[in-house]
Amino acid sequence: MLLRWKFLHCYRDPFLTPMARDLDASPTQIAAALTTAILIAAALAPAAGRWLDARGGRGLMTAGSILAVVAVLAWSRVESVWQLYATFAAIGVSCAMVLYEAAFAVIVAWYGSDQKSRAGALLALTIVAGFASAIFIPLTGLLVDAYGWRQALIALALLYGLSAIPLHLFVLRRPAVAHTPAAAENRAEIFQAAVRRRPFWLLVIAFTANGGAVATIAVVLVTYLIHLGHSPVLAATLAGLLGVLSVTGRLITTGLQTRLPAALIAAAIFSLQGVAALLLPVVGRSAAGAIGCVLAFGLGFGIASITLPHLLVARYGTAAYATLSGRIAVFSVADKALAPLGAVALAQVVGYPPVMAAVAAVCAIAAGALVTYHPHIIRFTSNQGVVSWPLPQALSAARRSPASRSPRPTRRRQRCC
Repeated sequence: MLLRWKFLHCYRDPFLTPMARDLDASPTQIAAALTTAILIAAALAPAAGRWLDARGGRGLMTAGSILAVVAVLAWSRVESVWQLYATFAAIGVSCAMVLYEAAFAVIVAWYGSDQKSRAGALLALTIVAGFASAIFIPLTGLLVDAYGWRQALIALALLYGLSAIPLHLFVLRRPAVAHTPAAAENRAEIFQAAVRRRPFWLLVIAFTANGGAVATIAVVLVTYLIHLGHSPVLAATLAGLLGVLSVTGRLITTGLQTRLPAALIAAAIFSLQGVAALLLPVVGRSAAGAIGCVLAFGLGFGIASITLPHLLVARYGTAAYATLSGRIAVFSVADKALAPLGAVALAQVVGYPPVMAAVAAVCAIAAGALVTYHPHIIRFTSNQGVVSWPLPQALSAARRSPASRSPRPTRRRQRCC
C-alpha cells in the first residue's frame, strides 16, 4: 500500500557519469548531494515523528509526496552544482516525510495492538521495498539510455506522484486518538521516561551500529570483490543478491519472532554478519568463499527495519512510537550516510581488510547491545501468568492510581522505567 521511493537511493549508477559531465562537476560532488539529502532527513526525523504521533500520516505523507515530485522535477532542470544541492535539500525534507520511518509509524498506528496483522503489514512493506532496487535500477538505466537523465527524472517523478499521492491522500486515515492536550502530555511523558533510561539507548546503539555496517558493505562490496580478484560481473551479481537476501532474512525473522525473542534473533543475525565480514578477507578470494560470506551477511541486510518497530511497540506501546523512532533515526540514518564515507577513506589508507574488521566489530557491538537489552523487556506476574507490560501503560496506570504512592507500586515503576 505504501511505496518507498527507493529510486532516490539508486540514482548513482545510471545518473552519476552523465550528470557530472553535464554539470561540469566531479562524481564526488554529485554523489555528495545524496549524502546531504540523507543527513537532512535524519535531522528532521524527530519533528516528523512528533507530527505522525499527533496527527497521523495523511497530511504529512501527502505533502511529502508532492514536495518529492516537485523536487525531482526541479532536479531535472538543474544547471549547476549549487542548484543540485538545493534540490537535494528539498528531497531530504521529503524523505523524512514519506520513507520507511513515516510508513512504519502509519502501519503501527493503523493496527494498534493487533500484533499479528502489524507484523504482516510491516513485512509486506519491506518486501516491496526490498525488490524496489531490482525494479528501479534497470528501469532508470533504460530511461537514461533512451531519453537522457533529465527526461528519465521527469518520468520517475510522474510515476511516483501518480502512485503515491492518491494513496497517501485517500487511503490513509486519521489517527484513532484525537490530537488533544492530554494525548500530547501522555506522549511527552512516555518519551521523556524512555530517553532517560538505558534500554532506549541500547536500541539506539544496536540499530545505529547495524545501519552503518550494512551501508558500508553496500557501498564497498563490489569494489572489494574486484580487488580480491573476481570479475566485475560476479561482483555486481553478488552485490545484487543483497536485495533478494534482505527479503529472505525478513521472512525468516518474522517467522521466528512468533517463537523466539526478537532481540535475540536480531542479535544472532548481527553476529553472523560480523563473522561473514571478518571471514571475507580470508576466504573471499575463492568464488565459493565470496558467495558464502555474501549470503551470510545478506541474510541480515534488512532485518533491522522490521525488528526495531517490534521492539519499540513491545516495550513502549504505540502512542509515542513515531516520536521514539524519529529520535533513533537521527543517529541511525546519519550513520548510514557517513559510515560509508569513512570506510572508503580508511580503505584508501590501509586497505580493505581493516574495513572488514571494523564492520565485524560494529556488528558485534550491535549484537551485544541487543543481548543486553533483552532482559529489560518488562514483565509482571498476574493471575493468568507472565504477560507483556509495555512501559506507557505501566507509567500511566501508576501515576493515575492513588495506590501509586504506596511503596510497592513505586518500586515496580522504577524497575519498568
